[in-house]
Parts: sequence; structure tokens; C-alpha cells
Amino acid sequence: MSNFPGERRQFSRAKIDLPVEVHQGGSVWHQRLIDICVAGISTDQPELWDAQYNEPFMLIIDAGRYGILELHAYLQHVEAGRLGFSVQHVDSTNVEPLRALLSEHVSDPLALEADIDKLDNP
Repeated sequence: MSNFPGERRQFSRAKIDLPVEVHQGGSVWHQRLIDICVAGISTDQPELWDAQYNEPFMLIIDAGRYGILELHAYLQHVEAGRLGFSVQHVDSTNVEPLRALLSEHVSDPLALEADIDKLDNP
């Protein structure tokens, strides 16, 4: 769970530093992943951030040996140089790579499996 005060996260998050491309329309921002779970992602905030907050984003994460993750998300908050995205859907091609990536970084594998189960049964 989160170590940030005031946050009400329900999923196990892993701190992982990876490159993230944030796409919206014709714009692309090159950012760094701060942490990730099955339902959300935090990234750093680029200096020039002129996104449309109410429009969807595509987050592309190079997960190394696990491949490329493509996640559809909406921006939930901007604070202290961080962007918090809510992942709206994890399609079948991304579930296993996401599970593999997270399994190396979370301390409780049973909690991770419960989180994955929530994707199928909200």
C-alpha cells in the first residue's frame, strides 16, 4: 500500500523506475515511472505539461524482459511533481506482463494475486 499521507489506495504498489511514454492525441511526454499497481500509475511530471486533464491517456511502459505494457488511463491528480493515473482497463495482452513485473517488486504475492483477481471481478 501507499506511504503517501491522505491516499486511499486499495492495491499493492511497487516502486519501479522505468521509462514511460504518456500519449494523448498527437502529444507525447517522456517521463519516469515512480510506482505502479494493477489499477494505477504514478510518474514524474514533465516541465512542460499541457495535457487535457479530462481526456484519456495511453501509457506505454518499457518493462524490459517483460515487454511493452500499453495501459489506458485517466489523470487523477497532479501534485508535488507527480502525476497520478487511474488505469481504466488492463487488456488480456497486458495482464501477464504486468503480473510478472509486479511479482518481482511486491512483498506479498497473495495480495498481488487478489489484486489481479479484482481486474476480472470488480
